[in-house]
Amino acid sequence: MLTRKQHDLLHFIHKRLQKDGVPPSFDEMKDALDLRSKSGIHRLIMALEERGFIRRLAHRARAIEIVRLPEDMEETPGFQPAVIDGGRPERPAAAFSVEASSVELPVMGRIAAGTPIEAIQTVSHNIAVPGAMLSSSGRHYALEVKGDSMIEAGINSGDVVVIKEQSTAENGDIVVALIEGEEATLKTFRRRGQTIALEAANPAFQTRLYQDHQVKVQGKLVGLIRTY
Repeated sequence: MLTRKQHDLLHFIHKRLQKDGVPPSFDEMKDALDLRSKSGIHRLIMALEERGFIRRLAHRARAIEIVRLPEDMEETPGFQPAVIDGGRPERPAAAFSVEASSVELPVMGRIAAGTPIEAIQTVSHNIAVPGAMLSSSGRHYALEVKGDSMIEAGINSGDVVVIKEQSTAENGDIVVALIEGEEATLKTFRRRGQTIALEAANPAFQTRLYQDHQVKVQGKLVGLIRTY
């Protein structure tokens, strides 16, 4: 039987994975559970593992698999365990098994999670992604990540991100941003008046500021595929 905090943490991670395809950071878990430090989150994760709700994967540092859910969380038909892999303690990433109801998406080359690279132009190949990762409306595409500026958002170099094509974003969204029509990058979007801040999820990289007209949102992150 889970304690209230253990239950709340498992529920919070599960819901975020269902909604965004990317789990919350340790800081977000801490705030959601109203804890004072991330060490409390580590203790809760260890307890969930001991009780058989999650499993740590030996082949990857700080990797966790959601094995099962309590009965009151199993409201989604055909629940499939989701793999959470952080590679870093701050923010695990999510990787999904490709389901029978998979959808083929075009991989539009590479996107920079670091210094912006040239704009996306051509389809390099297709990739199968779980249909549950995609929203019912809108166009989706995939990009291969190059660079490590988003590692604390669980996005590593070599990952494939699934993007919903859209031209708007809310603060906190991870987006594909086209800078001055020439460079594309994957960053967290923040609007500050007439200024757009593109934030990295790695303390080694500085936040880059642009005028509103210099940045065009090309899509929002909705999922992530990782190959082991």
